[in-house]
Parts: sequence; C-alpha cells; structure tokens
Amino acid sequence: MAVYTEVSQSQVNDLLEDFDLGQATTLQGISGGIENTNYFVDIQHHGTSTRYVLTLFEELARDEVPFFVELGSWLAERGVPVSYAIQDRNGIALKQLAGKPCIIQPCYAGDHIKRADLTSDHCAQIGAMLARYHKAGSDFYMKRQAHRGVFWWRRESSRIANHLPETDAELLRAEVEAFDVLRENTELPMGIIHGDLFHDNALFAENKLTAVLDIYNAATAYLLFDLAIVANDWCIDSELNIDPAKEQALLQAYASERDFTENERQAWPVLTRTAAMRFWLSRLEPWVDAQTGGATKTLKDPAEYKQILLGRIARPSQLPA
Repeated sequence: MAVYTEVSQSQVNDLLEDFDLGQATTLQGISGGIENTNYFVDIQHHGTSTRYVLTLFEELARDEVPFFVELGSWLAERGVPVSYAIQDRNGIALKQLAGKPCIIQPCYAGDHIKRADLTSDHCAQIGAMLARYHKAGSDFYMKRQAHRGVFWWRRESSRIANHLPETDAELLRAEVEAFDVLRENTELPMGIIHGDLFHDNALFAENKLTAVLDIYNAATAYLLFDLAIVANDWCIDSELNIDPAKEQALLQAYASERDFTENERQAWPVLTRTAAMRFWLSRLEPWVDAQTGGATKTLKDPAEYKQILLGRIARPSQLPA
C-alpha cells in the first residue's frame, strides 16, 4: 500500500477550506506508487460528488515541488493530458498536510493497461503524446537536473560495483562510458522530459489515452532519452525482447509530431542502452543497500532491465527514415 503518511478526513476538510471544491465525504488510500502517498478523495459540492487525487510528497523537499506544480499547469494549459495541481481560491496550488508538501489533482477516467495487453495502437498514442509533451515543454521557463541522471549513475555504478559479479560491474562501467562518449561528441535536442513514462503511468478509457500521471521525475535532459525509456517498457514482449511492430508504431507516431535530427538517428542505439542501464542500476541500488544493511526501498527485480540492456546490445534498432 503506497500510503506512507496517514491523514484523516477531518484533516483533508481543513485543507479544503482554502478551496471552492466542497467537503470530503470519503478518503481512500491508493496502492501501487512507491515514492509518494496518494489518496482518492470524494468531494461533495452542491449535491454532486466528484473524485480527486490528494498527493503528499514523501521524498521531494518542499523547495523542489514548485517545479512540478508549475510544469503540470504549463503542460495542461497547452493541451497535454497530464495531471496538474488545482489552485485554491487565492491561486495557490502547493499546500501542506501532516507536515508534507501536498497537492490536489483531478481524477481522470480510465485505467492502466497491463503490459501484456499493450498494442501497437497504444504505443502509437503514447508516442504522439510524448512528442506533444516535448514540444509544449520546449519553452518552459524552469530547468531541473535529473536526480538520477548522469552524475548519479556515474557515482552509483562505481559505489556498488564491488557488490556485483565482475561481469555485471563491467557491463555497468561500459554503458556509463558509452554515454559519456556520446555526451561529449554529439549535440542532441534537450528539453523537459517526463523521465518515468512507464505503461502504469498512463490511463486509457476505451483504448484511448486519457491522462499521463506522475511527472515527478521530469527534468531537463535529452528528449530522445525519454523516448528510449518509453520504448524499453511499452514495446517489449513476454520474453523481454523488443517487439519491432510496437516500437515502430511508437517511433513513427512520435516522428509525426516532432522530426528527428540526424544526430538523434545516430544516437538512438546508444540511448536505448543508456535508458536500460539507468533502470537496471536504479533497481540494483536498493538490493545492494539491503544486503549491506542500508535503508531499503521497494525492491523490484533488476534482472529484467539487465536482460533488456543485453537485448539492446545484441539487436540495436533504428529510428524510422
């Protein structure tokens, strides 16, 4: 259950006094997340009940949250279907509850689609949406360095290397070095990326994309890296191999909204590996920390992304012409 901070209905109604939304009638914790506390809140207003989502930020410091609040509003105002923070009657969206920064967001129609049920059409829809996200964020006035970007993976790959089999440690070092070479020698379009657009961060209703959730890994980075993260999750089959039809649907739909540069075409095979390495490393980290007596987080199987990385090395793909 992803409820790290317990709050009461009474506390939520105290918070709602700043808004013109009504009174909370039910409060239900949301399972599934691993970084924040989330609740469904049913709010009664003039005889009508509307469901919202209350998010309490568990890992981000209060001074980090405004970036995401502003970004959500910026993208939503430009037609990108992302979850955004609702403002109170004084125009303030970022609040505090139980000692944690918090926001109230709309609750969108639709459900997550299981990876096994994803089709080429779902991949095309998310590809086109991601390109619109990138274009809408191109002139966003704030920047943010990814908290698990290049400096993090350099540090963490070195730190945990002694706790891994030598072949795994060498694979990590090689992929970190491959990205460093790319970064030093190739100019690629940068902008605001989602950074965590896995299939369970999107909602579909009647097979139509309705919303993209959890923008709290957004940062200023290579746009193509964001697309590689999506491809490595949305376009794999039950054996963790890339499904070429799904990947091409994703890439072609993205290209229909934003043209790839020649440098991006050359960089794509490397960035698909970098994206796989980044999530392999982020899954390795808590396992190693748990084994060495450090603080533990939710543990996910790192072998999945190691296999995806090895597949990307063995069978590199290309961007569509």
